[in-house]
Amino acid sequence: MYRTWRAAIGICAAAALGASATGCSTGAGSGDDKAANRPMRLIGDGSTAFTGRQPNQPPVTKLAPGERPPQFVVFSWDGAGEDGQQLFSHFREVARESNAAMTYFVSGVYVLPRSQRMRYEPPGHPRGSSDIGFLDKDQVRATIEQMRLAWEEGSEIGTHFNGHFCGPTGVGGWTVDQWKSEIQQAKQFVERWKTNTGWTDADPLPFDYERELAGGRAPCLEGQKNLMKAAEDMGFRYDSSGVNSQVWPSKRHGIWDLSLQNVPFPGRSFEVISMDYNFMSNQSGSAAAPVEQHAAYEKQMREGLLAGFERAYNGNRAPLVVGNHFESWNGGAYMRAVEQTIRTVCRRAEVRCVSFRQLADWLDAQDPAVLAKLRKLDVGQAPVDGWKDYMAAAPAGGKAKAPREAAGGSAVVAGRLRAQAG
Repeated sequence: MYRTWRAAIGICAAAALGASATGCSTGAGSGDDKAANRPMRLIGDGSTAFTGRQPNQPPVTKLAPGERPPQFVVFSWDGAGEDGQQLFSHFREVARESNAAMTYFVSGVYVLPRSQRMRYEPPGHPRGSSDIGFLDKDQVRATIEQMRLAWEEGSEIGTHFNGHFCGPTGVGGWTVDQWKSEIQQAKQFVERWKTNTGWTDADPLPFDYERELAGGRAPCLEGQKNLMKAAEDMGFRYDSSGVNSQVWPSKRHGIWDLSLQNVPFPGRSFEVISMDYNFMSNQSGSAAAPVEQHAAYEKQMREGLLAGFERAYNGNRAPLVVGNHFESWNGGAYMRAVEQTIRTVCRRAEVRCVSFRQLADWLDAQDPAVLAKLRKLDVGQAPVDGWKDYMAAAPAGGKAKAPREAAGGSAVVAGRLRAQAG
């Protein structure tokens, strides 16, 4: 079934979902005249629809011989949902103002109203249970609208799966088949939100989720081995559920391993995972530390992320991966730190703030031999004679010169603390 797609951008959240509204706002990308007249093919119960290629996508080009790679930065959000804090909509605005795309890992249960929780069958746990709970209908409504607008603006809707069960009885102990069940349910909650909410007359999400869903991040960064095996079978192109050093990524189990990374932890002798939860765990161990500490926590995270950025930017140019939650832990210190980082780095020369899917597109377009050469550069290391010579086509039987540590870079620190991620 085909219709003409009404561009989601500029349509009020409530009005687009069949409720009353008093005002509208226009998002980035609303100047795309083609979006207003794209054909729409409804899928399933009409919760989603194919409307053509995603708008506002950057061109994908192959590195030329001697060309320095761009500095990619991925900002990603675990369990993305829109509640009273309105952080989803806020960071959409930050992305537009910073010329950035982001990845929003939506938890499937965040589009399943609390009243319909028994539709969820978590592996190894009672039906209808969830360690992160469920949203009420108004929050589900708002989350769906943010997903719509984010996709129209060029960002990615990934998955944080569903019930956020951690530990050996949770995702850490799940089998490949259990992960497949969890992935399939996460897809279904997005693909059948009209059935589950009863909003049958509402506009669909403007994408085919089966086609668009390219990857996710596991709760607590646990269970990645079996998850990646399941994800490959389920059509994923990447996973971001582990912890790596700041080096160029490679594939595992047939998909890109785009995990979080260890970055400098200012004032400490070890590095820390590039996520708000891990900074918090190593600072206060609490989301409600004394208010007089909040500014210091904010500064420490901001400087740590920026140090990781500079280390890559002036060194091996490995993509920087940052994870965060829509939470106001310690007075919002981590949200402010990430926002300041976005606004600082995304306008720098040769920097591309992209989604994971966009990064995977670029990686897939490169010559494998070029990526292999990039992976030879260690953390904080740049080519000894510069990028032009290093990235030039090597003569037959020749060897590339050894890299050097970049000015201002730092060596990989031993004894990194890997606190459990949220």
